[in-house]
Amino acid sequence: MSWELREHAGRHYAVQFHYALPDDAWSVELSEARPTSARGTENPEAVVTHLPGAAVLRVLVPDEDPHLEPTVRIFSPDEHVVPYEIMRWFMEQVADQVERCRIAFEQGGPEAVE
Repeated sequence: MSWELREHAGRHYAVQFHYALPDDAWSVELSEARPTSARGTENPEAVVTHLPGAAVLRVLVPDEDPHLEPTVRIFSPDEHVVPYEIMRWFMEQVADQVERCRIAFEQGGPEAVE
């Protein structure tokens, strides 16, 4: 599981990527990141200041059938505000994942997608 962080107006947001096996799709999730004092696993010297929180938005990107469209799910029982710049960043990440899945499918199937 990997993620990317971005700060906007003093708040931290995370986009997390993982494969959702039951859905046969890549999951791209947007959350507000939460502070932590954990150390990085790849580089123990690196201090990780924030980790992804509970998903607010989730996009499932099918990787086995290029004709299936990605779907967006919203997980926010409370009203949650997502700044425009963060939404743009998130949707760029989703578009990149869709493109990677479609290219991988053309090149030989879903196992080629990272």
